[in-house]
Amino acid sequence: MSIYDHAERELDLIGMTDDGNMNGMMRKHILHMIEEFAKEGHSGFSASYAIQCLEKLLRFEPLSPLTGEDWEWVDVSEMSSRPLWQNARCSHVFKDPDGAYNSRGKVFWEWYTDPETGEKNKSHFTSKDSRVPVTFPYVPTTVYEEAVVDRDGSQ
Repeated sequence: MSIYDHAERELDLIGMTDDGNMNGMMRKHILHMIEEFAKEGHSGFSASYAIQCLEKLLRFEPLSPLTGEDWEWVDVSEMSSRPLWQNARCSHVFKDPDGAYNSRGKVFWEWYTDPETGEKNKSHFTSKDSRVPVTFPYVPTTVYEEAVVDRDGSQ
């Protein structure tokens, strides 16, 4: 079975069929990318390496540590009441007069129970407590923590 055949079967199983709507358009795009990737003739090692690079690039993540050099920053002060810069290589790293921070350094989770089905899922969120100070060079990381919620509902 080819990677293309595998992709078609898996997309069918999740209901992403060629329905002429958004699902159909997305299916077409995904299968096109699979087809192009398959044309490269990767071995197991090179495929794994390419997939790791592609995943980071497609998520708009850096392939090497952030340096903190001036060229990496974009002035976004208009979004703030004080000076603020956003890292051009990693959109959730910012710098203000107090220093640099990762706005998604911590992602909190808690259990959510669907009231109709009773199914439990993790619900993820960020807050002001998600900020983690950054020193350079910096490899962006995110830590997932269970949320501790006070009785009044605050974190």
